[in-house]
Amino acid sequence: MLDLKFIRENPDAIRQSLANRGSTVDLDAILALDAERRQALQDVERLKQERNASSKEIGLRKRAGEDTEDIQATVRAQGESIAALDQRIRVLETELEDRLLTIPNRPAAVAPIGPDASGNQVVKTVGKPRRFDFDPLPHVELAERLGLVDFGRAAKISGAGFAAYTGVGARLERALVQFMLDIHTTEHGYHEISPPFLVNRAAMTGTGQLPKMAEDMYAVPADDLFLVPTAEVPVTNLFRDEIMDRPLPVKLVAYTPCFRREAGAAGRDTRGLIRMHQFDKVELVKFVEPETSYDELEDLLGHAETILQRLELPYRVLELCTGDLSFAAARCYDIELWAPGQNDWLEVSSCSNFEDFQARRARIRYRPEGGKPQFVHTLNGSGVALARLYVAILENYQNADGSVTVPAALRPYLGGLERIESPVST
Repeated sequence: MLDLKFIRENPDAIRQSLANRGSTVDLDAILALDAERRQALQDVERLKQERNASSKEIGLRKRAGEDTEDIQATVRAQGESIAALDQRIRVLETELEDRLLTIPNRPAAVAPIGPDASGNQVVKTVGKPRRFDFDPLPHVELAERLGLVDFGRAAKISGAGFAAYTGVGARLERALVQFMLDIHTTEHGYHEISPPFLVNRAAMTGTGQLPKMAEDMYAVPADDLFLVPTAEVPVTNLFRDEIMDRPLPVKLVAYTPCFRREAGAAGRDTRGLIRMHQFDKVELVKFVEPETSYDELEDLLGHAETILQRLELPYRVLELCTGDLSFAAARCYDIELWAPGQNDWLEVSSCSNFEDFQARRARIRYRPEGGKPQFVHTLNGSGVALARLYVAILENYQNADGSVTVPAALRPYLGGLERIESPVST
């Protein structure tokens, strides 16, 4: 959430950031609500002062033995006006809060300006796509031939957009989770969290998924809970409504399944593991001081890159333009893996700095040494998402005979297995 005072004092800057994002938020309506609310607050304060003066006059008249019926009527009218204004203020504050929650974060000054993904900029490319002396297969065919993923039975029990990993396929997925958690906790200094997979509405609002992305979330209406779309939500909200009592930065890592309806992506990438309603992810979350948050973003990006470097996969880093930034991000890097079976790049991580946008929504503060509490800056990044990483491993490490070589870094997690080549029936 943006600071209302900043919005009020810098409307042109907000209009420009909305234009750069391609947002249709009606800023004038928000400013009008704020003006009406502030006027109502002034009016109610004036009426209360007038009522206090009238009450004092009643006392003086009574002591003088004078009739007070007229002024008592005035006090009653003032009380009714105050009650009506108080009710109006509550309505205005609720509507203003709802509308403020629809304003996206301001892009960082260095973020490239562009209308959509076409304006994203490639920052660097690491590694070269492998040259095959055979036609590489897509991951779906590899996974089915080797008995790693059963798409048909998953669809039978849950529908499209779900997968059932089986045998070595399930072990490979588990190995990837453990591999990433080990690196981030032992080498990068993150503290591991195992959070709930269901969160309340306040948590979803705090990190910015609600109200903007409500249609993409899986809800449990009877309990007003939501399945987590990413571990960012429960992990960031661990400190909601708190003044953090520990030195910054605080670095947390968590594995969770992630659930997304992808309501706006119907018909896209529905075959295989590329666009799933349920997928696993290891997530990195940081709480940092404002002065260091952009240095911390670069470190976060490097931590996510480490995973891909250890797996010896070709990847590239993009900086997102203003029109492609997520609702809450001020600046974001995407990491994309090359998938030869798709002949395309696949996003496996987004590393974002939200500045104090989430902290304001979730009321997360820290106390600088010798100072007053202020909002932290929050960052998060996938470290990394499993399904598309799985795709890239199968497609980049495939062999002409249909087998898949296990990346060297994963072999200790798979009992020394070097090659996946024998399908196992379910």
